[in-house]
Parts: sequence; C-alpha cells; structure tokens
Amino acid sequence: MSERHPRPARVVVVGASAAGLTVAEALRREGFAGELVMVGDETEPPYDRPPLSKQVLKGDWPLRKTHLRNEETLQALEAEWVLGAPADSVDLGRRVVTVGDREIPYDALVIATGVRPRTLPSARQVGVHTLRTLEDATRLRRDLRTTARLAVIGSGFLGIEAAAVARQMDLDVTVIDVLTAPLVRQLGPEIAAHVLDLHLGHGVEFRLGTSVPAIETGSDGRSHIHLDQGDPVVADAVLVGIGSLPNTEWLADSGLTIENGVVCDQHNQAHPHVWAAGDVARWYHPGIGRHLRIEHRMNATEQGMNVAKAIMGNPVPFAPVPYFWTDQYDVKIQAYGHLGGDCEVEVVAGSYTGGRFAAVYRVEGEIVGALSWNMPREVRALRRQLVERMKAATG
Repeated sequence: MSERHPRPARVVVVGASAAGLTVAEALRREGFAGELVMVGDETEPPYDRPPLSKQVLKGDWPLRKTHLRNEETLQALEAEWVLGAPADSVDLGRRVVTVGDREIPYDALVIATGVRPRTLPSARQVGVHTLRTLEDATRLRRDLRTTARLAVIGSGFLGIEAAAVARQMDLDVTVIDVLTAPLVRQLGPEIAAHVLDLHLGHGVEFRLGTSVPAIETGSDGRSHIHLDQGDPVVADAVLVGIGSLPNTEWLADSGLTIENGVVCDQHNQAHPHVWAAGDVARWYHPGIGRHLRIEHRMNATEQGMNVAKAIMGNPVPFAPVPYFWTDQYDVKIQAYGHLGGDCEVEVVAGSYTGGRFAAVYRVEGEIVGALSWNMPREVRALRRQLVERMKAATG
C-alpha cells in the first residue's frame, strides 16, 4: 500500500491528542514547511491521558499539568487549530475532510481520533462514570471527594488504577469483573494473581467471575449494581471501565478498511495519502506477523513519529517492542513485548514474596515479553533481548 509521493503542501491531522501532536511536531522536525491543520473534538489543547486515572483523580495534579505543551510551544508549530469540532467525513477522491459546514482539503491526512469508552446500556444515570477525558476525570474526582463507596466495573488498567486511588482516598472500593483476576488479559494469570493480592492487601473487595446485567438508582439515591451471581453491590459512585472502541464511525462511508480500527500497512498507511496513528490505528507489525491495535501511550508517540517519516517520503516499517506501565499504590509495573496467557513465566531476578521481581515470558522457549515489579533496571536489560529478537524477525 505504501507509495512514495511528492512532499505534501498541506497536512491535515484529525485528532489533537498525543499521537496527533507527535505527528505534527515530528513533521516540523523532519523539515515540513507547509500548511498544518489540527482538528480535535475537544476544546482543550493536547493533554496526557495516563495521569487522569492517577494523579488527576487523586488531586495531586492541577488540570493544566496534563497539558502536553505550553501555549508558546504550540504556537511555534505554526498550525491552524480547529478544536471543539469533530470531523464528520472524508472524501478520499477529492482529498477533503468535512468538519461541520467546512471542507478542509489535504495532500496528506493523518487519522488519530483515538478511542472512546465502552458503556453499559443500563448505566446512564447520575453517579455512573466513564474515564477518558479531562472532563470525565474532573467529574469523577468531585464525586470521590463527597462519597464513601466506589464500585468499579472492569479490572483493566484504568479500572484497577482508579480503584487504587480511591483506596488511598480512604473510600470503600468494590471491583467487579467477569474475569478471574485484575489485568489477567494483559499480564497473564500468574502475575495477575499478584495484582489481585496487592489490592486485597489494601482493602479492595472483589466480585469476580460475574457480569452486570443492570444498574439501577435505588430509593436511597445510590447505585444498585445487579450481578448475575450473588447479591447486588450498592455504591455512591460507579466507574465503568470495560474497554474501549476506536473512533471510526465518521469513516464508515469513506472507502477505508475499518476492522477494529483503521487498517494500515507496515508503514501505518491506510490508503494513498492517508495514514493512521495511535489508539485508532490497526497496522501490520512485520516482526510479529499480524495486525495489531495498541492502546498504550508510548505506542502513540512512536507511531506518530513513524507516520511523519512516511509522509516526508522516508517510510520505515513500524516494528516496535510494545511497552506499557502502570502505577498502583507503591508498585510500578513495567512490561515489554507479549505477555499473554499462553506464555510460560519465569522470575529471573528478585522474588514474588520480596515485593520486587523481574520476569520473562516465553513461548516454546523463546523470550517474547518481560515484566518488572519495582525493578526497572532489570527489565530494561531484558528489553534489549526483545529488541534484538525483533530485529532478527524483521530482517
């Protein structure tokens, strides 16, 4: 799919968050001197999302600290900012993006529209939250300051980090999930069991292996969360963290291939003159041999830089070693590569009982992932093995 084209005179980036901003900055560094248009559905300037479920929710950071760049730095990009206005459609033939009643032509288009939270059909009432935007975090933080009990539906990264913050604020917390342990899909069952123990040790209650057929507001004004197994959970505030959906509805009639994101080649190109970056991009990873869509902050940055190179006529196959981290209480977990439930896990430094360890994940004897539990130096050394393996796989 990737083709070399003359350098564009106008680049339009739809999505003004981490990935989109990285594309813009990398283009300028690569020598792009043409017109740059940044389209975003939020009115805020680009901000960082990982702190929303930690520092912002706890109240340790003012909202302005999440901003990725100050006003002077953004102005130096010499971009036109079209904020508070989501894109409605794209015409690939005419090379035009429609935003409200305006048509914005492009020579190169970058789709970086991210994702939105999944919701529960019965969860549309006061006191039930999702957490994706600054506005979401502000609203949930306000509720946590005035309530005594939080229920978290979903035990992925966002849900379990928010649960840790709420316990540190001395709230009663119940986590509900259809799965058997927090982060089991992300870390595999062995390490997920230790995450469960960590939260149990801090007083979090878990209702696992059960789904939520309904949430109702009781006569007491509190949320009553009905479960398919066991008694309902009653809470003052509810956070729904059951995953996300890529923001691709505006592309439905575009002619782009949309399958769990915008489908791209190994250079993140979805169509001639069109690329995608960040959470919304589903690209072919040449080292792994299949399409991936990764919702991690580091991936958004690396992918944005890769897209800028491609737009400037220097495409490089995008084959990163996936990386993510999470902070919970006094534990920092850092992970590289593939950490699925099909892996064999071996602790290679420290110990489970000592509260500090590093582990490798293997499939058929080959290292495919590495994880640190408060041992960052050790996991960085293991990462080098993964990088070398990825280089060998991509030739």
